[in-house]
Amino acid sequence: MTSADTRVMSAPLPVAPAEQGDELAARLERSRDWVVKQALATYVEREAERHRLTLEAMADVGAGNAESHDDLEAWAAALGTDQPGEQPE
Repeated sequence: MTSADTRVMSAPLPVAPAEQGDELAARLERSRDWVVKQALATYVEREAERHRLTLEAMADVGAGNAESHDDLEAWAAALGTDQPGEQPE
């Protein structure tokens, strides 16, 4: 059933994940459509958060709020020694 606030999408899937989706739907006693909607919603949400964090990180770097590569290498090289030093922020 479609309405003004939904849209039908289709995509060919490799057999293995399609079969796994069918098995999940059966195990959860849900429709295949429900499983696909949940999977897509979760993926889109995760990618949106990844994009937000990337933009936040790029803004931090642009504002000078980042450790230099040399400082991080020196800290990493000192790990496991008697004086590992402070972890960079």
